[in-house]
Amino acid sequence: MSQNESPNHDPVFQLKGSMLAITTLELTRNDPEGLDVQLAAKVAQAPNFFSNAPLVLALDKLPPTEGLVDLPGLIRLCRRHGLRTLAIRAKRIEDIAAAIAIDLPVLPPSGARERPVEPVEAVAPQKPEAPSEPTIKPTKIITTPVRGGQTIYAEGCDLVVIAPVSPGAELMADGNIHVYGPMRGRALAGHKGNTQARVFCQQLTAELISIAGKYKVAEDLRRDPLWGSSVQISLSGEMLNINRL
Repeated sequence: MSQNESPNHDPVFQLKGSMLAITTLELTRNDPEGLDVQLAAKVAQAPNFFSNAPLVLALDKLPPTEGLVDLPGLIRLCRRHGLRTLAIRAKRIEDIAAAIAIDLPVLPPSGARERPVEPVEAVAPQKPEAPSEPTIKPTKIITTPVRGGQTIYAEGCDLVVIAPVSPGAELMADGNIHVYGPMRGRALAGHKGNTQARVFCQQLTAELISIAGKYKVAEDLRRDPLWGSSVQISLSGEMLNINRL
């Protein structure tokens, strides 16, 4: 067996894309050695595509018989190949506990939000259906502090938080996010790909800001002269713009 071959030729994973420009790496076996080999081959096909690509590490499709996953080791392995793990998707208690221990966000199991990142044959065009009337949901308003480890999602609407957001807390909205208080956690606006969404916060001290999958982490945000100020954040092309309110 050559060093470029996995002990098992069956695929260890599938790479899937989502509307958010965030890649999902869906594990089908707990085989770090095989994953390393096959992931290296996949990245070699399109190195620019995977360079510093944000990643959701999906563990919810692992068979029940698979042993305990070395989550920090998997994150380091992915990082070696240019992938930055933002969250995991899991259902097993031990995987969720491992993510909480390293302060990594946990997404619920999901069936069919993603599609495989592989070429597909063109299909015959179909007659377009008449667009349905948009469903407008009322703004979701939170008036109590958002604690570390807590996730709040405003599906199909804006999210307004009239309280502090602690480190380790996560705000997600399909529309805009407004925080009238210190913003120390993570804010992900335009969760389903809305590039017009914005983040407004009274005090920018966030761990991560994301709009439609484009993001800046605290290390980048601290270098901005408006760190700690009242700001609005918008998306222009591939870049997040931070402006004073």
